[in-house]
Amino acid sequence: MLNNQDGIIRSNEPILAVIQRWLDVLVISLALLLVMLWRDTPYTPQHWVNLLVALFTFYLLNDVSQLYGSWRGEHSFREHRRVAGNWGAAFVSMFVADYFLFHNTWLSDPDKLYWFATGLLILSGYRIALRQIMRTLRANGYNTRTVAIVGAGPLGKRLANNIISNPWMGLDLLGFYDDQISDAVYLDRKQGFMRIRGDLQAVVGAARAGYIDKVYITLPMGAEDRIKWLLDQLSDSTASVYLIPNVFIFDLLHARSESINGLPSISIFDSPMDGASRLVKRIEDIALSAIILTIIALPMLLIALGVRMTSSGPALFRQKRYGMDGRPIEIWKFRSMTVMENGGIVTQAKRNDVRITPFGAFLRRTSLDELPQFINVLRGEMSIVGPRPHAIAHNEEYRKLIAGYMLRHKVKPGITGWAQINGWRGETDTLDKMQKRIEYDLNYIRRWTLWLDLKIVFLTIFKGFMNKNAY
Repeated sequence: MLNNQDGIIRSNEPILAVIQRWLDVLVISLALLLVMLWRDTPYTPQHWVNLLVALFTFYLLNDVSQLYGSWRGEHSFREHRRVAGNWGAAFVSMFVADYFLFHNTWLSDPDKLYWFATGLLILSGYRIALRQIMRTLRANGYNTRTVAIVGAGPLGKRLANNIISNPWMGLDLLGFYDDQISDAVYLDRKQGFMRIRGDLQAVVGAARAGYIDKVYITLPMGAEDRIKWLLDQLSDSTASVYLIPNVFIFDLLHARSESINGLPSISIFDSPMDGASRLVKRIEDIALSAIILTIIALPMLLIALGVRMTSSGPALFRQKRYGMDGRPIEIWKFRSMTVMENGGIVTQAKRNDVRITPFGAFLRRTSLDELPQFINVLRGEMSIVGPRPHAIAHNEEYRKLIAGYMLRHKVKPGITGWAQINGWRGETDTLDKMQKRIEYDLNYIRRWTLWLDLKIVFLTIFKGFMNKNAY
């Protein structure tokens, strides 16, 4: 007996993707051959091993990342980024295998690097050419699909604008169908109005008659009975049917799909630090913190000595904060005040705060008091880049006042962050200032990439250490 509930959501693989599978094999092989001819490298049968390792790893990564799915409605940058990442990982695998298993004798390092660059150039180049060809064909009416949108609400209008504004996708929009809206729907100043072509029964009739290739259902989440009826009726047609969940009514945080033993689900609030991303982030933190601690070891000793000599008390100040997933951690800083607040009431530092020591004022202005937190990073409690950790007392205060405040703890707290380099650091004496900081923190989590982290680290050198709000 067949189980009709064991399917999972999969990416569609069009004919063009099948062609690309074979083109990728040809391109990588051709790139190696061109480099060997150009570099006058003698060919040996052992070079087949280098090629096969690279091809196997690249092909495997492409399948896992669904590179060969349909990219009709996707921006080209996402495809090229995935190609570059997979080819880079495949090349590193080949490089490691050649170095440790074959003693780096079969292909010289310069030949490998030229092979990587040539392969990446051609892999991306032919995809750009294919996309341009397909865009031109679709814009001129070839390889198009006639589509209809069921549901003329905000989500339907958003989808309609995307389709109309991007003719290169090859989607010819027939119009809206809705059984609760009959008047023409206003899209925007450029697109104007779009009329309602009929109710749900009308779209079923058009689909059964073969006038519609794709039906996009954008009805609200509460219209379960209408959706069930429509799906049942459309099953008696040859139209492809797509259900677009109205999850956009939520403030999504790094949403993605996940299969639970074959049952598809869509996350609303999630962390980007999962799986391979978590490993990349940790490698980044270990590498950068180890390098930085090596450089600042002597300055830290001098600062610690300066703290002890200029005021009574320990050199280090330790305070409980919330880490990833809200778990308590203890962060380290050079003591800059005469007090060591770490309880239920913590007063933020203000301009000309009498609790700040003269030497502590210098440390705070230059952010040198934060240097011991690189030890927190090496210990795995913090990251180089992430939302700045707040005192637990402040977390408990602001979580009641700002919607989504605790979502900033879906990643590890950082020494520097997106909010800090955009000027939202220091005292938050008004609720608006804290709301703005949280807005930037959540924007960082949504957009996280390794390159964004490196950008923030670079900008921190020029904008993060010295700041008018640091006191």
